[in-house]
Amino acid sequence: MQAMGAQNPAMAQNMMQNPQVMQAQQRLQQITNQIESRKAQLIAEMQEDYAKEEEKIMGEYGGDPLLRLKGRELDLRAQDNQRKEEEGEERLNLDKMKAMMNQQNKEDELEQEADLAGLRAGVTLAKQSMADQSKIHDFGRNFGKKYI
Repeated sequence: MQAMGAQNPAMAQNMMQNPQVMQAQQRLQQITNQIESRKAQLIAEMQEDYAKEEEKIMGEYGGDPLLRLKGRELDLRAQDNQRKEEEGEERLNLDKMKAMMNQQNKEDELEQEADLAGLRAGVTLAKQSMADQSKIHDFGRNFGKKYI
């Protein structure tokens, strides 16, 4: 606008006297100030967020790379120990299940052996009984032939 005033001083004077132009210029200046103010606020917020995130990342080690590496090593070791403990518990549970299954199988085998022993005893008793009955009935018939 000053460039226009340098070219045509009468036109610039006319614009300065016009109240609408003055209001528009003031409004433009207010909007520009508001934009700059908001921009400054956003930059400050972003810098604060960045600082918080950086502090969170650096944490208790204060940015020392050796301390960060040592901390990472300790974290990895803790994870490894946790994994080994879980595997040990799983293995222990598996061994317990195997032992319980073996015990159940042994009990089933013993029960089956007892049942078979009872059946064999029953068959043996039945055979003996049949043999005894046969001897009683054959006693007279075979007696004479054997000793004659």
